Amino acid sequence: MQPNTADRILQTAHSLIANLGYSAFSYADISEAVEIRKASVHHHFATKADLVVEVLKAHRERLVAATEFLDEQIEDPLARLQAYVQHWERCILGKTEPFCVAALLAAELPGLPQEVREEVHLHFECLSAWIQRTMEAGVEKHVLKLQQPAENEAQVFMALVHGAMLSARVYGTLEVFHTVTSSALQRISAI
Repeated sequence: MQPNTADRILQTAHSLIANLGYSAFSYADISEAVEIRKASVHHHFATKADLVVEVLKAHRERLVAATEFLDEQIEDPLARLQAYVQHWERCILGKTEPFCVAALLAAELPGLPQEVREEVHLHFECLSAWIQRTMEAGVEKHVLKLQQPAENEAQVFMALVHGAMLSARVYGTLEVFHTVTSSALQRISAI
C-alpha cells in the first residue's frame, strides 16, 4: 500500500531532521523530495513546528512499540539493553536513521519552538523511564549491577548511547559507536 501524502511528508521530514537538524531544512526541501507544491505541505502541516511535533510523536510511538516488543520477547534485561543498542548499530550501519531525531533536536533545544521542545522532553522521559525499568528488572534478576540509583544510571546510559551516535557521525564509523556502547553495557553487567 502506498503511503498517503501526509505520511510521505512525515517520513521525509524525519529523514531531513536526522540528517540536517531543525534549522537546516525547509518546506521547499520537503516539497521537492515528495514532489508536491509547498502549499500542499502547508495544507497538511500549517507550520514547521506542527510538522516536527508530529514527527516526534511518531518517533516516540515507534519507541514505545519497540520497547514493548523487547519487553515481551526478551526476558533478560541486559539482553534488552543490548538489543536497543544493536538497533542503533543497524540504523547507523545501514544509514536508515543515522541519529535519533529527538537527540539531534535536543542539541538545538534553545532555538526550537516551545511545542517542539516539549515533544523532545517527552521522548527523553519515555526512553529514560524504559531504561530505568529495564535496569531495575536487571538488578532483580542479578544480571545488572548499578553504581548509582537506576534513575541516574538510566540517564548515564542514555547519554552514552546518544553521545556514541554523535561520535559515530563525527568519525564516520560504526566502530566508535560499538566501542562506547560496549563499554556502557560492560559497566552495568553483573555477568
